[in-house]
Formats: sequence, structure tokens, C-alpha cells
Amino acid sequence: MGVAITGMGIISAIGHSIEDNRASLLASKSGVGTLKHIQTKHSELIKVGEVSFSNSELTKQLHLDQDHNYTRTGLLGLFATKAALKNSNITTISEYRTGIISATTVGGMDMTELYLKQFATNADVQKYIQTHHAGISTQKIADALGITEFATTISTACSSAANAIMLGARLIKAGKLDRVVVGGTDALSKFTINGFKTLMIQSDALCAPFDADRKGLNLGEAAAYLVLESDAVVQKEKKEVFAYLSGYGNANDAFHQTASSENGEGAFLAMQKALKMAELNPGQIDYINAHGTATPNNDFSESIAIQRVFGENVPHFSSTKSFTGHTLAAAGAVEAVFSVLALQEQTVFPNLNFKTVMPETGLKPVTSVVKKELQHVLSNSFGFGGNCSTLIFSKA
Repeated sequence: MGVAITGMGIISAIGHSIEDNRASLLASKSGVGTLKHIQTKHSELIKVGEVSFSNSELTKQLHLDQDHNYTRTGLLGLFATKAALKNSNITTISEYRTGIISATTVGGMDMTELYLKQFATNADVQKYIQTHHAGISTQKIADALGITEFATTISTACSSAANAIMLGARLIKAGKLDRVVVGGTDALSKFTINGFKTLMIQSDALCAPFDADRKGLNLGEAAAYLVLESDAVVQKEKKEVFAYLSGYGNANDAFHQTASSENGEGAFLAMQKALKMAELNPGQIDYINAHGTATPNNDFSESIAIQRVFGENVPHFSSTKSFTGHTLAAAGAVEAVFSVLALQEQTVFPNLNFKTVMPETGLKPVTSVVKKELQHVLSNSFGFGGNCSTLIFSKA
């Protein structure tokens, strides 16, 4: 059966709630546009998936004091975790052994990069120095929610949130915790935008995953979290289950710092491991929510890995990063939410901006909303350093 998912919360470029995100996906409405919240002369030239709320609007929504030292990463994370707990009808945290596993790569650098040159002379901004560390956003969220049993941070680049979900499931299965809030949060920053530009994998146009003429990714920001609960809690509380996490796998390419191998070995092994845990054969997967970054390297490597696993019978697949941009550490959780929504709606969400099939593989993603019977959805998340993770979600 797997581990039960009883709550979800999300804030992304396509909406501030589960309902907003669901509506945008069903309407094929992308949130990728020009940069607004970061001051740069290049804003008109950069396409990003940006959350529309400003930091001050998030502060108001969360009822925080104006002089807080939350970074944008922390604000987005707190917004989505609170929504997930509310969605799961959890009012008393201490009733069960509850943990939080939050993923981030950007951490607090959106603030430290802003005030770096002022830290030595301006006492008012020194409060942000301690929030640079990736683990601080997790601890601040845990403190705000009253989670004291267990809190940890995972930072494995773009597979971070998938690994957070995986670790949460393992802790429940091992009997260490009864329920875990799992997911990830990352804000846009100049550092990451410039960094990906330096790697020459960032597109100035709208990203086109799996397209023969793809030029690179669009960065995004988001926070998304799931509430995982044990069977015992679900039965005792008579909880509604949205879906089950039935399988997961992690492997490493051990190939290159930023590139995936040409034969997609890490992705292939991660998918195989997840299928084995879920006790499913490839033919039982109804939809693949692909990592699909729209970079030349990733989409080719992932396509080869998919063909190695599924052979001639590749199921419907798409990359939803054309809706949100690539949200880095949050991506695995954003796409976990979208996978559960796909199961709930019995719908495959489209791969926007696709025009031309890659001649090397001949694979064509789904390009419009497709209604079909879905029982099992496989979701891929692959990170720099070769860290590859696959999750399988099954209908409740």
C-alpha cells in the first residue's frame, strides 16, 4: 500500500494554493514570465517562474512581525507548510510524533546577496547573516509550526525535495515518526540566475522540454510540501488519503558535476529501484512526470533512460517545468503535488511549448490535457552531482 499522503500545500508561479495550481494545469496556463521582484537591468531578458506575492505580502499573509529575519525561501516554505497542515486537518502537532524534512539549495542567499556589502557597517541588516545557512529556513519553519520531534534539511540540488519525501517515508516505515511534513522551498536570487547563465543552460525564451530545438531552462521559485502519515494514524483519525507513495529509488550517475551520462544510468537505476519497491512492472505506469529541464543534456539523457526502462511502450509523459520554471530544490515536491493532482483528476498535464520531436529518440510528450485512467504516476527528479531520484504515487 505504501505511505499515505493526507495533505498538500503549494505556492508557485501558477498559484498560491492547491486549487490555483490545479486550475492553471487544467487550463494549460503557464506562470513563466519576466522578472519582477529582483532589481536587475536584465529583467526584461530573463524568463522565470516567479511567485507573484512580494516578501511584504507574504509577511502579511503569515501574520509575522515586520522586523522578522525570514528570507524569501523561509517565507515561501512557511506559507506552503501551513497550507499542507491545514489541508490535512492537523490542528495539534504534538498529538503524534511529527517531523519536518525540508529541502533547499538557495537557502537565505536572496537576502545575504542583497546586503553583503552592508553587513560590516549596518546593524539593521546583520540579522540576515545567520539566515544564509540552508538549514535555518527549516528550523524557523519547524519552530513556527511547533514541530520539535525531528527537523532536518536536505540539499542534493534538484533532487532535494524528492529525497526529503523519500526520507520521510523511510522514517514512518521504520516506526521512528507517525507523520512527517516533507517537501522543499527555493526562492529566486541573482546568484542562481547568474550561475545558470554561466553554465549556458538558461534560455532567454520560454523553455521547451524534450523539443529538438530546446535552448535551456527557465528558473523558477516555489515551495511545496506533503503530509505523510502512517497507516495507524490514518485509521485512528479516519483520515482522507489523497494518494499513496508506493515506491521510491535513488541512484547516482557518478559521471560529471553538472551533466547526466549519455546512457542515463542514474535515472535508469532510480526508476528501476522505485518500480521494484512498488512491486510494479513498467507497463503499469500510466504517466511519467519527467524531470524535463529543457536543457540539451538532461532531456536527451532522461529520454534514453526512459526508453531503457519502458522499451517500445513508453507511457504518456510530460514535463510540467514549462508551467512553473525549474524550481531547483522545490521541484521534486512541486511535481509530487502535480502527480497527486493528476491521480485525483485522472488527467495527464501537458508539456507546453513542444513543437519538434528529438530525432535521437523519437519520443513525443503529451502536449494538451489528456483525460485517462491513472492508477500509478512516476515522477523523476535529477540533480547536479548525478543525484537521481524517482517517486511513484498510486491512487488511493
